Amino acid sequence: MQKIAVLVFMLIVLSAGSAMAQAPLKIAIEGQYPPFNYVDSQGTPKGFEVDLAKQICAIIGRECKFVVLDWDGIITGLLARKVDMVMASMSITEERKQSVAFTKKYYEESGSYVTRKGSGMVISKEGLEGKRVGVQRSTTWSSYIENTYPGVDVVYYDDDNRGLLDLLAGRIDTYLAQSYFMNQWLKKPEAKELQISGDPVRDSQYIGEGIGIAVRKGDVELKKQLDEALATILKNGTYKKIASKYFNFDIYGFGM
Repeated sequence: MQKIAVLVFMLIVLSAGSAMAQAPLKIAIEGQYPPFNYVDSQGTPKGFEVDLAKQICAIIGRECKFVVLDWDGIITGLLARKVDMVMASMSITEERKQSVAFTKKYYEESGSYVTRKGSGMVISKEGLEGKRVGVQRSTTWSSYIENTYPGVDVVYYDDDNRGLLDLLAGRIDTYLAQSYFMNQWLKKPEAKELQISGDPVRDSQYIGEGIGIAVRKGDVELKKQLDEALATILKNGTYKKIASKYFNFDIYGFGM
């Protein structure tokens, strides 16, 4: 009788473990950051990171479930177990590594300033002195501006789209965000009066080691699985195939 009880207990434990292994992998995205991650008019998550995540999930044998979270609450959501990982163009920085763990990078980034055509804006310490510079709050770029140009009037936004619309309306003088995103945004008809100005921002002190997937520090096995899956898709050509749908340059290294 005792052996039967032990056997039943082991079957329950194994079943629970199997159920956990097959549970959907909840992935946080910002949902309004094309071409990286966004939600279309039908409410379907799309973009480079979404496609990449689906391939990763397939390799590790988990279903993807995308969860849209506001950017400034995205790490909090991860730590509160609302999601299992963050795949939302998050820079691997020393500051963030105090709270979460990161996989190896899945692309590099740089930053670009956008100004209105004919504004005469010069991107320099002197040129930005006293100017209103827009950035998304709690980002690599907000930290960069705050610490590099103390003389500017920093204007914070919840997302880049709102900041760029304010730039169009003349409420700010320039806006700083990720180069890839900026170049895509400038293809919109409403952006015809805007232009990239100055040199790309590539300060490793702020950009860090590239863009990685964030997980909780205790999820060591998940991090290992994600790193192995990334290595696989980089090696077998899947990464290049996905990236070529969205970019005509090498996004894994500095492509701009």
